[in-house]
Amino acid sequence: MVKFLNRYVRFVDQLNEYVGISVSFLTSALVLLICYDVITRYLFSVTHVAIFELEWHIFALIFILGAAYTLKHDKHVRVDIFYSRFSEKGKALVNLFGTIFFLVPFCLVVINGGIPYLETSLKLSEGSNDPGGLPARYIIKGSIIVGFSLLLLQGTSLIITSFFKLTGKNGQVA
Repeated sequence: MVKFLNRYVRFVDQLNEYVGISVSFLTSALVLLICYDVITRYLFSVTHVAIFELEWHIFALIFILGAAYTLKHDKHVRVDIFYSRFSEKGKALVNLFGTIFFLVPFCLVVINGGIPYLETSLKLSEGSNDPGGLPARYIIKGSIIVGFSLLLLQGTSLIITSFFKLTGKNGQVA
């Protein structure tokens, strides 16, 4: 069982590392796109609805698909007033219970709620309501399910590693 858990943690960590690094390249694309948008808007007085929508789609993808990577590297937002002073076992306990009671249920609610949201978008072949906007809005809606599924997987990896820290394996999945 321990070997299986070890392989599972390594697989999830590697998957989210790959996704996180891949998504990081979207930040450069977003910067270039915003620069193009600003230049065309202020120098040529031209705006494109599709460009503006693409900006917020890319912005959303960076955060939705990058959330699991952020959790993997323990860089997510939290109130560190007490946590930073805890021992490694204290941090593992907070991570274990926080993930079980908050992260996992929240991910399941979002995934469960996102499925009919995506289905409706697919049935309608939903696109932008704005003239000149982007088609296929279901792609961005589907990324919500993918992103929260990756976050759920990373949460289970955190549960396993926290459990092993608490049981004396020193944070290593044997």
